[in-house]
Amino acid sequence: MTVRGHAILGLVIAGTALVVIDMTIVTLALPAIQEDLGGTLAGIQWVIIGYVIAMGAVTQVAGSLSDRIGRRRMYLLGITLFTAASIVCGAASTTVVLDLARAVQGIGGAILMVNALPLLSRHLDGERRNMAISTWGSAATAASLIAPLLGGVLVETLSWRAIFLINVPIGVAAFVMCLRTLPSDASGRAQQGFRHGRLDWAGTVLLIAVLALANLALLCSEDQGWGSAATLTQLTIAAVLFAFFLLIQVRAGAPTLDLALFRKPAFTGAALAVFISRVLSIGGTVYFVQYFQWSLHLNPTQSGLLLTPVFLAQMAAGMLGGKLLSRYVPGYVIAAGYACKAAGAALLALASTPDISPWLLTIPLLIWGVGGGIAGAPVMAVAMNVTDKEHAGMVAGTITSLASIGAGIGTAVLGAVYTARIADFVAAGPPLPAAAREAVLAAANGDVQRVLDLTPASARATIEDLLGNAIASGASAVFYSSAGLAIITIALVLILISKRHLPQPAANRNP
Repeated sequence: MTVRGHAILGLVIAGTALVVIDMTIVTLALPAIQEDLGGTLAGIQWVIIGYVIAMGAVTQVAGSLSDRIGRRRMYLLGITLFTAASIVCGAASTTVVLDLARAVQGIGGAILMVNALPLLSRHLDGERRNMAISTWGSAATAASLIAPLLGGVLVETLSWRAIFLINVPIGVAAFVMCLRTLPSDASGRAQQGFRHGRLDWAGTVLLIAVLALANLALLCSEDQGWGSAATLTQLTIAAVLFAFFLLIQVRAGAPTLDLALFRKPAFTGAALAVFISRVLSIGGTVYFVQYFQWSLHLNPTQSGLLLTPVFLAQMAAGMLGGKLLSRYVPGYVIAAGYACKAAGAALLALASTPDISPWLLTIPLLIWGVGGGIAGAPVMAVAMNVTDKEHAGMVAGTITSLASIGAGIGTAVLGAVYTARIADFVAAGPPLPAAAREAVLAAANGDVQRVLDLTPASARATIEDLLGNAIASGASAVFYSSAGLAIITIALVLILISKRHLPQPAANRNP
């Protein structure tokens, strides 16, 4: 890789690290923010929700815009928005100002994330591009791993404001690096043949509304309830607007989302694999923690330590995935990753009992993490390689948007499996007093600590034992479901990302 190639990879990693860390780091600071600025816990949570909704809403549009006006301009815009919003967040004196600044930060973050892969694809080719994508993916995993530790240190030693202000010098350095490293968009457009034409304003506005409503419904469904009027209204409006959006895209001369992409089997396979990966990773992690804390009785620190091997294995295997991609057909590499995920999930399901030694779970957790690492980079590489560079931003936006929706759907669908299994467990067990039955079912919906706090001391041991067994049963059902989804993904990948559906260089690799 050339000096410029390394510099561009470093720039992309810096931007991605800023965004990934800010997705997680704020969670630890919420109590301190509430204490300083006041407000309710529900109101303070919009510091996170606003960021995620803004990012999810503009991702596709930001990707499509970068195809038109240039990667360099868009990346500079993303850094500027993110850094300026970080300054406002760090200086905010009210929750309203903080929430609005976080939304702007989310928009900047979306621009940075969606341009990462197009920048690597534009400036690197072949094996160097595959290894760069692997390195980028491993760096993103590392950022998510250090975020909680970094957040805890900053909040405890300095202030909650430091978690935002630390972005400023990094953002300024990235801005200067972007100016010095990335070539002018004008020459890039002439060489790459970037599309011109009128902006698809109607499609842009509709898609932002669709993604904002969908993310809002998914994020708030736990509090609102899936059957609530608010959730159903949000999803219905999103579905209607999406139908109009698709009609506009069919007729648009330069659409925000070119539906012809989905006529390419390899792209469709990669998109489905990314979507299911987020269903598994986000949904699964939530129930890892539930099982660790309420069935195995681990504290948050111990739970975090038990999950650490997952991230470490994913980081290491991410680099392996890039090397395998250079030697074998991508579909086989991705299928191998999902086979590891299926095996890890099945072993976790079999091992999910309240009396197992927690450290025995590290083996299936490592297998799970290896699977995610092996499959991650090849999936992204396939999506970028089967389409031309002219559409790189649109492709990255589509993949990232699907990942965002997959995370919300994963939490909801696997949550339904979890709750239903606990209800079945209680119904199949010995007769319980009505109060005990209601307590267990309430705990299944996430109110474990509140239920235990309200339980009389004389009944607490009984309820804790029942909860431990019920939650282990629910977690086991989630892990079995995850294994099933991973197996389905293997079949889809082998069919859609086969030799005959890939560009010639990718297809001519060892079987």
